[in-house]
Amino acid sequence: MKHNISLEFTAKAGEREFKEESITFRNPTELFQFVRPGGGCEKIADDVTEIQMVLLPYPDEISVGPMDDLPVTLEMGMVFLTGPMSDVVQVSQQLLGKAVRDELSPNFMKIIGL
Repeated sequence: MKHNISLEFTAKAGEREFKEESITFRNPTELFQFVRPGGGCEKIADDVTEIQMVLLPYPDEISVGPMDDLPVTLEMGMVFLTGPMSDVVQVSQQLLGKAVRDELSPNFMKIIGL
């Protein structure tokens, strides 16, 4: 899976939402390094209430089947993963596996709701 992965952090103040920051990773490995304990995710502000995780496939990525490219959004607590279905499933399974093994920062776990 070759992707650029964009994370957008959103905070709420009353009824207003604010986009706080956006970070782009070149691949899932960089993403998982960020959300691991000590990986930078601890710097997420306490007022962040939502993370949009957008998986953007490279243009030369070859599709395996018609359902693989179906655009979907998966909600995990207050983290929303959006992108091609096969990639969203793969990243979400990896996130859940890392959560079970305590390989995600407590701050990210709080936002996911685990």
